[in-house]
Amino acid sequence: MDGVPEPHTGWTFLTNHARVLAAIADNHSARIRDIAAHCRLTERAVQKIISDLERDGYLSHTREGRTNTYRIDPGKVLRHPAEAGLTVASLLSLLLQDEADRVVPPGPPGRPQATA
Repeated sequence: MDGVPEPHTGWTFLTNHARVLAAIADNHSARIRDIAAHCRLTERAVQKIISDLERDGYLSHTREGRTNTYRIDPGKVLRHPAEAGLTVASLLSLLLQDEADRVVPPGPPGRPQATA
């Protein structure tokens, strides 16, 4: 089916919520479609994750025409007791890199590859 990301098998280090939050931190006006493609999730899953993050105060949005602009609360503390005292800003500082340093895994043919 066109537009549905290829499923991932096996475990990963990050939750989908962390991936979506990092994608929004990279581009505060990203479309749900683009976030979904970047995170390899469905648009519906991204909508649910954004709703979760907004409900718990990690994220808010304003509507500007047809575009949503997201605002992340960098001082919000992470939810799990093992991360007690760590903030969203500390998580994002680990996840975000300058574009020049980003290594992009191999993708579909025709997709440009970043260099390290």
